Amino acid sequence: MTRIRALLAALLAAVIFSPGVSEAGERWSPEKAAAWYAARPWPVGCNFLPSSAINQLEMWQAESFDLATIDRELGWAEGLGFNTVRVFLHDLAWKQDGPTFLRRIERFLQVADRHKIRVMFVLFDSCWDPDPTLGKQRDPKPGLHNSGWVQSPGRSSLKDPARLADLESYVKGVMNHFEADERILAWDLFNEPDNTNRSSYGKLEPPTRSSSPSPSSGRPTPGPATSTPRNP
Repeated sequence: MTRIRALLAALLAAVIFSPGVSEAGERWSPEKAAAWYAARPWPVGCNFLPSSAINQLEMWQAESFDLATIDRELGWAEGLGFNTVRVFLHDLAWKQDGPTFLRRIERFLQVADRHKIRVMFVLFDSCWDPDPTLGKQRDPKPGLHNSGWVQSPGRSSLKDPARLADLESYVKGVMNHFEADERILAWDLFNEPDNTNRSSYGKLEPPTRSSSPSPSSGRPTPGPATSTPRNP
C-alpha cells in the first residue's frame, strides 16, 4: 500500500464509518446511494478554480482570495446551466488561520448559492507538486498542464507524525463547521488517492507510511463523503 493509499484508508474508515456521519454508522449501500442521487437534480458542473489563481492556495489565501472573479465566473457557469462545482481546499490554509479560512469558505458558498450552484469540496489531493508552501505562488508556465498545482497534504506533512494531529484538526474543523449546510452537495475526501505522480513528481514521493491520520468529523453531514480514484 502506498503512503497515499494508507492515508486514504484511515480517512475513509474514520469519516464514513464514524457514528453520525451516516445514519447507521455504516457505508452507504448501493441502494441508498442511488436513492440519494435520484432525489436531486442531475448534477451538471465542473472542477472550479478562478482564473486568477494557479492552485488551491492562491484561491484561498487572504491576499489572493478574489471574490469578484469567483462571482463573475460562477455567473458564467450558471449561464451555461451548471448547478454544481467541485472545489479544492488545502490543509495549509487551515493551518495558517482556520477561522478566517472558514469565513472565506462561507463567502464562497454565499456566492455559489446566489448562482444556484451547490458545491462538492475536496479536502485532500495526491496530485502534482508535493511541496506546497504558503505565500506567493509560482507564475504559470505556458503550455504546461497544471504547472502550479500542489498536493494536500505535502510530503513534509506525510513524513512527520507530529503533523497528523494538524490534518485531523483540519478535517474536523471544516466538516464540523459546515455539518448541516445544504449548499454543500457532498464531500470528496481525497482526489485520486491511487495517483503515484509517476509522470511528474514521482521521484519526490515519500515511501509507504505505516501510520495515518484518522480525521473523523463525528457529526452528520448533509451529503455523502466519497473519494475520487484515478483508475476506478
